[in-house]
Amino acid sequence: MSKRLTLAAFLVAFSIEAHAQSTPTTATSYEEAVSLYQDGNYADALPLAQTYAGKGDARAMTMLGNMFQKGLGVVADLPQAARWYQQAAEKGDVDGEFAYAMMLMDGSLGKVRLDDGAPWLQKAAEAGNLQAQYNLGLFYSGAYKTAADWPNAAKWFAAAADKGLDEAQYNLALLYLDGRGVEKSQVRAAQYFSKAALQGMPEAALEYGVLVFRGEGVEKDEALGAKWLLVAANHGNAIAQNRMAKLYATGRGVTADAVEAAKWNILAKAGGRPDQELDDGMAKLDPSIVKQAQARAAAFKPLAIGTQN
Repeated sequence: MSKRLTLAAFLVAFSIEAHAQSTPTTATSYEEAVSLYQDGNYADALPLAQTYAGKGDARAMTMLGNMFQKGLGVVADLPQAARWYQQAAEKGDVDGEFAYAMMLMDGSLGKVRLDDGAPWLQKAAEAGNLQAQYNLGLFYSGAYKTAADWPNAAKWFAAAADKGLDEAQYNLALLYLDGRGVEKSQVRAAQYFSKAALQGMPEAALEYGVLVFRGEGVEKDEALGAKWLLVAANHGNAIAQNRMAKLYATGRGVTADAVEAAKWNILAKAGGRPDQELDDGMAKLDPSIVKQAQARAAAFKPLAIGTQN
């Protein structure tokens, strides 16, 4: 089974709306800048953000950093974005701290500066920034080519997981499954895999489905386990597609169906998960069954992430 720690994308998950509401304000014009930003009117939001950043408003500084980073209303300029994020961070803006940390740590400014970025990431995480907590978990897990500190990785994944972040729930479940940084527990692993699976995370649906199917950490239920494996398979997960092919071929957890077994085997193989035993079984099928399976495989469209059906 594929097990991995998920990596966050670099672009800061910056929510202007949430950021604007994080601190009481009397700056009506800044609120207007937020409204313009949300409407995609970056050209008009820019001068207002600049005005209030010039007056020392850290929220406006973070907004400017975000705009220069992503090229919203301006030509993208990463050094300029970093300067605005740094100013916001130095004034104690939590989103600015996180954004500045990530720019320092991902090498987008020319080189990776972990020693400079990690303290800002730690500060933002301690202040409750969800993405900072998750990325600090990654930092301590060795994802930034640092020495692994599993207890701290578990601590920060748990902080983000308990706020509902599916990637953190998934990673924390892996730590419980392997007993890294926490006491090994299939029960706890199943709990966190299920939380992430219910949010539509295919990898979590796969892992949870396997645990339910086997009765590891949760009551054994092959039919329910197969349903979760099917969720992952429908999202295009090749491992889950291979599992579904085997289940349909043997009738475990599902009604045996040669066409569905062959369909999922075709899709899994195309996704990089070949299976000689299933191929040998397909070779013995009536050509009409194979033709139906090929038609179903050709018509298959994976579900969008975050959906279950």
